[in-house]
Amino acid sequence: MLGSMLTATSLLGMAHVASAAGSTLFVSSYNSKVTTLNVGADACKAGSPVPKLQTVAESSGCGESPSWLTLDHTKGLLYCVDEQLQSSGGALASFKTNADGSLKSLAKVNTSSGPVSIAVYGKGGNGLALAHYGGSAFSTWDATDPSHLVNIQTETYKFTKPPADPPRQTAPRPHEAYLDPTKKFIVVPDLGTDELRLYAVGADSLTTTKLDSVAAPAGSGPRHVDFVKRAGSTFMYLVTELSSQIVGYKVTYPADGKIAFKQLWVMSAHGWDKPTPKQAYASEIVVSPDQRFAIVSSRNENSFTVPNFDPSNSTQIVSDPLINFRIDDEGGLTAVQEVAAGGKYPRQFSLNKAGTLVAVGLQNDNRVALIKRDPQSGKLGGFVGYTELGGQITSVIFNE
Repeated sequence: MLGSMLTATSLLGMAHVASAAGSTLFVSSYNSKVTTLNVGADACKAGSPVPKLQTVAESSGCGESPSWLTLDHTKGLLYCVDEQLQSSGGALASFKTNADGSLKSLAKVNTSSGPVSIAVYGKGGNGLALAHYGGSAFSTWDATDPSHLVNIQTETYKFTKPPADPPRQTAPRPHEAYLDPTKKFIVVPDLGTDELRLYAVGADSLTTTKLDSVAAPAGSGPRHVDFVKRAGSTFMYLVTELSSQIVGYKVTYPADGKIAFKQLWVMSAHGWDKPTPKQAYASEIVVSPDQRFAIVSSRNENSFTVPNFDPSNSTQIVSDPLINFRIDDEGGLTAVQEVAAGGKYPRQFSLNKAGTLVAVGLQNDNRVALIKRDPQSGKLGGFVGYTELGGQITSVIFNE
């Protein structure tokens, strides 16, 4: 069956879990807003149709094209980057999160153009690392005082050799900044140069030191990564946008204080036995909190249809997939399930810390979909919430 239905009993249980696991979502979209959605017990009540998530607050303080959100929950701080698609610039903004879901703007600074990712790093979690897709750059910022963001370093990349896919790799395109499990290294997948750029984090400062890059498969277009620790070993998964694949690496930490990657395998974003459609673009990978499963999203496949969330509309929703994998002790992935993401172009998604909910940002449908997940089996279930906002969704994260 395409999609699945929940029983009243399971939905009641879901309502309790949602209330306990975190009551709000922060959503960025290209409508110039960061929106706070209620996902507490009242938003996930049992019954049909699927409950509509209610907006509890909005902020336009990030700028014209908010593209990524990162939360420092301990400090009550939210960071947002503005891709500035219309003006071809870039900006970084900081906010104080309030108990009612509203945001208080603290600071906003100009950056290199086209920022699309933020990682919190460094001593005290006071550093911010940004990947700039549009500006072919990597930058770091001192957020010790979140009301006064200070640029530390900015590095602009250039081609050092011809790209493998010139029509689609027109410039270096860093797509993410991601902290490794030791919090001593930053990985920057570069879609335009087919490499993983690496930086070492200073032990007592917020400076970073550039290390040798790691080559990814030619023409693959590295996009996003996530790490997993299993049976005493560390592995990293890279999702590639242009080839729509997953690349598995074993990660080690040599005595010289650096980080090393050994490529283990390359497979389709759908797994070993199912090729990815030529028109597909894999986008995100997230490892479950218990390190037992990994979920991948793929765009432009249109492989599912699900009932319309609006009960007055009989038109079926066309949806791209989420692909669910089991992780073994050697870091291998086995596909166990594919489900509808809830619409088109699942650009980014997040799991809550309890592993009971998946929030999906569906860029081309301007929609957020909330999906039930069983943390014991790892299986994804039906939809327990949704909403549609006035712009393309770029990221959605739980406030926890």
